[in-house]
Amino acid sequence: MRHKSLPSMMEFEKTWMKVASYGLLILVVVIVAVPLFIIVTLSFKTKTEALSSNIFSLPQNLLYLDNYVYIWTRGKLLTGFVNTGILIVTSLIGSILMGSMISFILARFSFTGKRLLYLAFLFPTVVPAITTQVATFTVVRDIGLYNTIFAGIVLYIATDIMQIYIFLQHIEKIPLAIDESARIDGASYLKIYSRILLPQMKPAIATAAIIKALMIYNDLFIPYLYMPKSSLKTVTTTVLSFVADRTSDWGLVGAGIVSVIIPTVLLYVFLQRYIIVGVVDGAVKA
Repeated sequence: MRHKSLPSMMEFEKTWMKVASYGLLILVVVIVAVPLFIIVTLSFKTKTEALSSNIFSLPQNLLYLDNYVYIWTRGKLLTGFVNTGILIVTSLIGSILMGSMISFILARFSFTGKRLLYLAFLFPTVVPAITTQVATFTVVRDIGLYNTIFAGIVLYIATDIMQIYIFLQHIEKIPLAIDESARIDGASYLKIYSRILLPQMKPAIATAAIIKALMIYNDLFIPYLYMPKSSLKTVTTTVLSFVADRTSDWGLVGAGIVSVIIPTVLLYVFLQRYIIVGVVDGAVKA
């Protein structure tokens, strides 16, 4: 009897594992979907309706688009998208070049202080960024970049340990013999980097670019602190400008959040495989 009951116990455990897994997934979907539902319905409500109605209630007029018209015209959300786009494009070019070059040096060269250099990029990840902002703000102000778009570019262009990790994993999978053959043929290190390694790092570059772009797109702290001028507002600081202590228009806030979320969702839906593959690929060396 004991042996006969063993399969039934295993089936019982598997069933409950499935129930628990689906239950957890449903809970996660609810946690994500409910705030989105509230924001979307809020964007179609008037200011009075947003303040007086229940947050879960549907708007009285599903075709009320005044909030969207306002944020794209008088709310200057288009200016925020332009400024954000400038930050993303310029910062990605600089950070990817810097990160790939540093990874090339760490992967292909042996020199005194190599480990120290690697730790220098790793150390800031364990230090809360807020603790260094006084010194960072002082430097940015003293070199004349405060309240200019170059403040954001300089701060975003700095590479990070995630980029270095992604690039290192891909460079280490490229055989060193290719470099040695190129050196025998007279190629310089710069040519090896630009003509041989960089073209083979396209998956890593795509992954690093997507992660960095999403970080810049969603960031509020740097634009708010270093670029407060109204003409320099990004998408996040533009949406924040609709929020005040007593005069917040939550319909405008909802419309702004929806407008900002849509590009992020589309980007993730179409490019999520590059993010997952780029981070995981190379984690297990062949």
